[in-house]
Amino acid sequence: MHGNAVPDSYVYVTEEGVTRHYSDGSVEALAWEDVVEVRVGGLAAGEGRPDVLIVLLDRDGEGCVVPRSATDAGFLARLRYLPDFDLERLNMAVETANDGYVVVWRSPDPPSPLPDLEYD
Repeated sequence: MHGNAVPDSYVYVTEEGVTRHYSDGSVEALAWEDVVEVRVGGLAAGEGRPDVLIVLLDRDGEGCVVPRSATDAGFLARLRYLPDFDLERLNMAVETANDGYVVVWRSPDPPSPLPDLEYD
């Protein structure tokens, strides 16, 4: 068979958020307004270079994983809209990524957790 292999996922970045569609039909999505943390990490991928991942999380720990290979100027430009986001810190984390994860940004004003409801 000739041609390129089918990618395992597709990432779409819009003004509203980020969505990743996997080849198995599953989907991860996160609205920009819900992002409270950005992490960078790597997964061993052979040849000494880790496969770098950028993880966007909401306050419940749910999120969207974006492989470095799927990042483009639009994604990076949108990250800069996050309050006090440091693109230089992101670049440094990407260049030094290993098997662990490092937090490169946290919201300075994360949404308040839902109050505990009391039932009588």
